[in-house]
Amino acid sequence: MRGATGAALSAALSAALSAALSAALSAALLLAGCGSAPETASKTPPPVTAPAPVVDHTAALPPAGLVSSKVVPDHILDLPKMPGGSLGEYEAKGQKFQMFVIDADTNQKAAFLLVDIKSGLKDTEYLAHMGGYFGLDGARPVYAFAKLHYLAGVVGLPKDAADPIARVLASRLK
Repeated sequence: MRGATGAALSAALSAALSAALSAALSAALLLAGCGSAPETASKTPPPVTAPAPVVDHTAALPPAGLVSSKVVPDHILDLPKMPGGSLGEYEAKGQKFQMFVIDADTNQKAAFLLVDIKSGLKDTEYLAHMGGYFGLDGARPVYAFAKLHYLAGVVGLPKDAADPIARVLASRLK
């Protein structure tokens, strides 16, 4: 009798195991089939967004020595991290230099732009009295500071010559 009971028990276990494996396999196949169809590669690239319109602040540039001024739509001073802004070309006492003003919309954005411009400069020096930095973009000296919601600065002059000019520019930013 034991042989018959053992055979029945073995058959019952085999049937239960087969049913459990079948259920697990069915569940796995069902779950695998629940995903969405694979995405196909888009043939058209995403639209290129134009830079935000740049506010013209050329009137804020000091008039003494101003040769020309313009609004640069993007990457002022040809710096990749910088947005557009107002740029003035100057000549005074035989020296050519530039001044720039970027309207960053908020004080916080102006501070972040200052950090961005600093990260692109070599041999940077913090200017505590202006809350800005002086450094080199290649061989070009850059004196940059944030005031209110603006990032502004003087490019092309040594620090001692740029400082009084930057102060005049800062006094015109309201």
